[in-house]
Formats: sequence, C-alpha cells, structure tokens
Amino acid sequence: MNRAHTLIPRGLIVSCQAEEGSPFNAPSFIAAFAQAAEAGGAVALRIRDIENIRAVKRITTLPIIGITKSAYESGEVLITGDVKDVEHIMHAGADVVALDVTKRIRPNGMTGVEFLAEVRKQINIPMMADIATYEEGVAAAEAGAEFVGTTLSGYTSYTSKVRSDVPDFELIERLAAVLPGRVIAEGRIWTPEQASLALKVGAYAVVVGTAITRPIDIVKRFVGGLK
Repeated sequence: MNRAHTLIPRGLIVSCQAEEGSPFNAPSFIAAFAQAAEAGGAVALRIRDIENIRAVKRITTLPIIGITKSAYESGEVLITGDVKDVEHIMHAGADVVALDVTKRIRPNGMTGVEFLAEVRKQINIPMMADIATYEEGVAAAEAGAEFVGTTLSGYTSYTSKVRSDVPDFELIERLAAVLPGRVIAEGRIWTPEQASLALKVGAYAVVVGTAITRPIDIVKRFVGGLK
C-alpha cells in the first residue's frame, strides 16, 4: 500500500485558503473553514502557510496537506518554493507536503522533479506533486511522490490552452490508468457531480477549494450567472 494512503483516506479533501484582500484571510477563519469541512465529512484538508497550518492543527485531527506559495519570475504561482519551506510545513504539523513538480525552472535552478528528488533525500515526509501534464505526473511518481495532483493543469504557460471552467478529466483519467490509487483530482471542480465524475474516471481523492471556502468567488459566480 502507498504509505500516504494510511494518512489520507479516499474521498473529499477541502482546500481551506483565502485570497489576499479577503476578510477571511486570517488563521482563525481558516481554522473555522477547516472545522466546517470536518463536520461536513471531508477526509483531509489542504492548508496554505505556516500559521494557518498551526491554527488548523490545533482544532482538527484530519490529515493536513501543507503548502506555501510564492512566485516564479514570470509571475506564475510557485507552490512550496524551497527545502526550508518543506521543513517549516512539516514542523507546523502537516502530514503531507505538496510541491510544484512542473518542468518550470524554479528560482533555485531546479526543475520540479529535481527539487522533489532533493526533498526526498533530506526530509522523510509523504509528498503530493502538483503537476500540469501527463508527462510531469509520471515523472513525479517515478521520483517518489506518493500522490500526483492535477492542480496546475491550465495554470502554466504551456497548458493555458486547456484552461476552461471544467476540470481536466482527460488528464485525471490518463494518469489514473498508469498510477492507480495515486492521483488526486484538483482544479476547477465546482459541483458534487464533477467531483463524483473525477472519482469515476480514476482519481483516488478530490480536492475542492474555491467552490467551498472562497465566498467572494462564489458570490461572483452567482452574480455572473444572473447577468
């Protein structure tokens, strides 16, 4: 059995994050989102930033996937930038660390796979690789990632053409065919029906964030629908 499966059951993972400028962008509110997710039946939580991880760890027994966020020179989001970030995430209480394992060159000169391999050498913590393409997912698994998440499909310059308002079901299905029990579907999942379909095409678990824990985006979606 994949060792991370003993930490993260199959089911719904809720990403409890708040965008900059949101009135909910504080550890106390993130912890409240986490409590609500647990009460609703989530099997795990994805939490950004060290103080938020600590706050959530104090109020829940659910497994935590921890991340930090910074940026590439291009302005694209970089998930968990360096080894120090991984160490801080682990010491804050996360059970799994997620990191960017795309082919983009990180500020430290490494590709995502090279960075994952370096983390594996130094730190003993289960890892979730956030990837954008099939090839990156396979490479991440071969490099030792316990889980592969479709998190970045559509969010890199070379996958922007697949960006839409729906999840990348094709990528989920392709990866699940070669990495059974290791694929976590994430990205643009707005409805229970989409989450269910992600499991049906082979995902081990599903991450939902914006549709649950970002009230501003939810309101904007309704306002847009009314127009």
